[in-house]
Amino acid sequence: MFGRLREDIASIRARDPAARNSWEVLTCYPGLHALILHRWAKACWQAQLKWLGRFISQLGRMLTGIEIHPGATIGRRVFIDHGMGVVIGETAIVGDDSTIYQGVTLGGTSLVKGAKRHPTLGRGVIIGAGAKVLGGFTVGDGAKVGSNAVVTKEVPAGTTAVGNPARIIERNTVSAEPDQAAARLFAAYGVMPNGDDPLSKALHGLINQVAAQEQQLQVMLAALQGAGIGCRRLEEAGQFDAAQLNRLVD
Repeated sequence: MFGRLREDIASIRARDPAARNSWEVLTCYPGLHALILHRWAKACWQAQLKWLGRFISQLGRMLTGIEIHPGATIGRRVFIDHGMGVVIGETAIVGDDSTIYQGVTLGGTSLVKGAKRHPTLGRGVIIGAGAKVLGGFTVGDGAKVGSNAVVTKEVPAGTTAVGNPARIIERNTVSAEPDQAAARLFAAYGVMPNGDDPLSKALHGLINQVAAQEQQLQVMLAALQGAGIGCRRLEEAGQFDAAQLNRLVD
């Protein structure tokens, strides 16, 4: 038990630059407190003391603002950062070295008892603040889910998902193995560099293409005017404001 606790504290200190020492982590981090209480609740749940497991779970919810069903499976070195409003459902599985930020829901979309209703997170997964991962599918090893994303289908290993509904925007190139955790790029809140929404990227591409065509038309218009050919209607059409449209898309 104490070995597991030391492992959790070391993991939090490695991933949170605000953690100054082990005593601060032990006494001031609700994510750690919620995990400790969950282990007690899980032990009761597995011993068929269902009510006691649920009671400890609700006690943890009142004390930390984090609700973890005693039936959920939580791996080693999981870090729940800040944690207020986190909800982890009964059949959820959270893999080793995963990071979950505040306001995250690992929820279910099925009402069938005994079914796998909640998601499975692989190793080293990062779920950004406010994200909702809903359903009995898998979020692969090393995947990241951006803040406020709504995920309702499988996320392949090593990719990043953003948006509502969530879309895959890129494949991560860093490993999420525990022995490389200190060296890997830690994407706080699941946000990656240059990780724009793919729909936004497509719209920007179309706008820029139209702007390039507009520029070509202006060159043609100048050439026609230089040749003495009147093009009054083209002149009256006005300029295409690509910059303004790009700002609207953003």
